[in-house]
Amino acid sequence: MPHFVAAFLSSILLILSFPQFHLGTLAWISLVPLLLSCRGTSPQRAFLYGWITGIIAFSGIVYWIVIAMHQYGNIPFLSSVMILILFAAYLGLFVGIFAALVSFFLRYFPHPSALVWAAPPTWVSLEILRTHLFTGCPWALLGYSQYQWLSIIQIADITGVYGVSFLVVMVNAFLTLLILSFRERLTIRTAPMAMSAVITITFFALTMLYGELRQKAIHNTPDQRGVRLGLIQANIDQGQKWDPAFRQETMDRYFNLTTQAIEDHGSDPVDLIVWPEAATPFVFAIEETFRDQITALVHTQQTPLLFGSVAVKEITKESAQLLNRAYLLSSQGTVLNYYDKIHLVPFGEYVPQFLAFVNKLAHGISDYVPGNEHTIMSGPHGRFGVAICFEVIYPDLVRQFVKQGAEYMVTITNDAWYDRSSAPYQHFSMVVFRAIENRVPFARAANTGISGFIDADGSIKRTTDLFTQTAIVDTVTVGLDRTVYTIYGDVFAYTCAGFVLGFIFLTLGLQKRRKGRPM
Repeated sequence: MPHFVAAFLSSILLILSFPQFHLGTLAWISLVPLLLSCRGTSPQRAFLYGWITGIIAFSGIVYWIVIAMHQYGNIPFLSSVMILILFAAYLGLFVGIFAALVSFFLRYFPHPSALVWAAPPTWVSLEILRTHLFTGCPWALLGYSQYQWLSIIQIADITGVYGVSFLVVMVNAFLTLLILSFRERLTIRTAPMAMSAVITITFFALTMLYGELRQKAIHNTPDQRGVRLGLIQANIDQGQKWDPAFRQETMDRYFNLTTQAIEDHGSDPVDLIVWPEAATPFVFAIEETFRDQITALVHTQQTPLLFGSVAVKEITKESAQLLNRAYLLSSQGTVLNYYDKIHLVPFGEYVPQFLAFVNKLAHGISDYVPGNEHTIMSGPHGRFGVAICFEVIYPDLVRQFVKQGAEYMVTITNDAWYDRSSAPYQHFSMVVFRAIENRVPFARAANTGISGFIDADGSIKRTTDLFTQTAIVDTVTVGLDRTVYTIYGDVFAYTCAGFVLGFIFLTLGLQKRRKGRPM
């Protein structure tokens, strides 16, 4: 198979592995063509094949950036496409480096069985690097493709999502090894081949067994209690959201849906109502008329309310520093607490300094500043944290809430920016892993969807359709112990990184020794 064809095939399989296609099974073979092209290829050429794979794959996975930046960010279409290509080229670098390192290792450990123990930690090392480098972009980590396979992904409460990525790459590597064994006439009964088979099958079987046992243990855990939450999906059009002419209409929609959610479940009272991110089309702390309407609603219904609103930190002659805030109101309508979003969205809420030229292209990108505290809210039936919008894709950020005492999590978002693209589905799928990693249930309120409830074992209990106006009520169950992941974080991923660095130094040492041998 020509190398460029292999790169293209891997990229297509990767695209199809993620939502909205929901063909996660393809992830288990998605890297096989690329890994085959790494065999007998120089690291430089392997990097090129991997980079091409990454550019095509990420362009197909995050194509919705163009929709958000052009349609709602006021950036010209061609400029939006160029930014997508640049972004995909950046993310593709990690796939290119992966391919180059695999090729490098195979040159000095020529038996192809090296794939099985070199490729998985290399991939994970680059995923953890991508999660933290610059502003961090852990979107479309390979493990997320398996969000529907609950037995496989329970291991995330120890390893995080990176453990699932590790297993998927290991299976890809082993399948590549099998193909090479036929192509190069290697016998499976040799020690390296047999050991690779044993390692892969054992890892896979133990992960499945752990997943089955862990799910049963969670369902049989005593002393769990329920918290009843109501999620409001008002489906406010993004083009009308900040238009003053529609403010009262917007608020009336939230008031009506809230009243409906509470009164329709009168026999089983709602403990907390949740509105989405930036639900109020005004600054809650400043606009007294609308603020009074909200507090009157809460006082009348005698139900606490969590909602998103813009807040102002500082106003100068040149600009205003804004905060993306979540307020918690008591059943009496008083502000109990608030949380300011810590991890802001590049290009949506601010422009990174190293890309300041984008300011000249965009006139709709806001000037937000980050919060600095993982605020824990105290409700009538438990303590919870709030992740706003893309914060939920950062494993360690959510972990900090649970580590500091959150018994369940609420995430509020406005995915209207992405229209009917795959972004809302991809965004929702990542919440499954945050629930499993920390063994806390999640309630997700989204302006235009997808809203829903996710149990601590990753089971999706209930969801809404995109672009529908609705209110849903359900119970989340709390009371599980802290997980290994909550306590120790990404120790698995960092161990992989340490292994790979050691492996690189070992390989360089072997290279130096070979060069020093007399001819």
